[in-house]
Amino acid sequence: MSLHAIRPWRHIERRTSRQIMVGDVPVGGDAPITVQTMTNTLTTDVKATIAQVQAAADAGADIVRVSVPDEASSAALKDIVREVTVPIVADIHFHYRRGIEAAEAGAACLRINPGNIGSEARVREVIQAARDNNCSMRIGVNAGSLEKHLLEKYGEPCPDAMVESGLDHIKILQDNDFHDFKISCKASDVFMAAAAYQMLAEQTDAPIHLGITEAGGLTSGTIKSAIGLGNLLWMGIGDTIRVSLSADPVEEVKVGYEILKSLGLRHRGVNIISCPSCARQGFDVIKTVETLERRLEHIKTPMSLSIIGCVVNGPGEALMTDVGFTGGGAGNGMVYLAGKQSHKMDNDRMVDHIVQEVEKKAAEIEAQAAAAE
Repeated sequence: MSLHAIRPWRHIERRTSRQIMVGDVPVGGDAPITVQTMTNTLTTDVKATIAQVQAAADAGADIVRVSVPDEASSAALKDIVREVTVPIVADIHFHYRRGIEAAEAGAACLRINPGNIGSEARVREVIQAARDNNCSMRIGVNAGSLEKHLLEKYGEPCPDAMVESGLDHIKILQDNDFHDFKISCKASDVFMAAAAYQMLAEQTDAPIHLGITEAGGLTSGTIKSAIGLGNLLWMGIGDTIRVSLSADPVEEVKVGYEILKSLGLRHRGVNIISCPSCARQGFDVIKTVETLERRLEHIKTPMSLSIIGCVVNGPGEALMTDVGFTGGGAGNGMVYLAGKQSHKMDNDRMVDHIVQEVEKKAAEIEAQAAAAE
């Protein structure tokens, strides 16, 4: 058993929500919190979009969203859905016909923005298309595109306006006896988004899609998302997440998993615990960690690895990880396995050796899991 699984004090009580299906992926209820991203290729470039969806899936994305801005994109969506291995959410704005076409093309879910999809009658047509094609829906409220009457009522985008918008559109779906939906209420302002999500969570049992929209570049967006989503997840709010970054979609998936892993809500791949390094380090910690992150990307098994430059914190951290390496002196360090000292290893051979130990441990964990089934 991996050591990460035997810490009972790592527990978050998740909000109770009903469960829906996005293709073959459950969202809400007791299902794992899913990680999403969105393609940034032209949807009409079928080959490039399929490649980007698959790259995201290989990185761990459970669901991928694809923009459907025009009729040509609707037509391309059919070819994309047929070739990929994860459910596709069709992102619909401004024209309700795209929602109907996307449902008919095989989208697993339709994301509609209630502020710009059109009249209730048009929304009802999209609902019928979703029902006819076994397609779920996401109500996507965004602070930047609220309905005109709500902006007039509240004077500006705010949590109350966002939640009212969401509840209004939940009512439309429910009045049409459609319940296979989730909802989001995103804003680029962390405080606004967090307040809206907290209010929303108290007023519906629908699965909640979390996101801080337009969060920024890789570094700033990661920090903003970690703060906003992390606090909500810690409170038990959230059934599926998308980290919005001005970066490669694969990076969104990686950051999403790191947020969930840090809270013990999802485990995938190697969680590396490493020190920032200092003058005490017995080897080049930063270069070593960069190399290990790259060489261990293929490991999907949840497990932990500590890489610590010296003996101040190294032995203590190694006690809590599956594999560990602590810098010592004279060009070598100590390898720890399952929290115990195992053997010394030369620094110049350390990376290859650690990769081998991690791969060996991952195989053991997988074998134990298979035997338990």
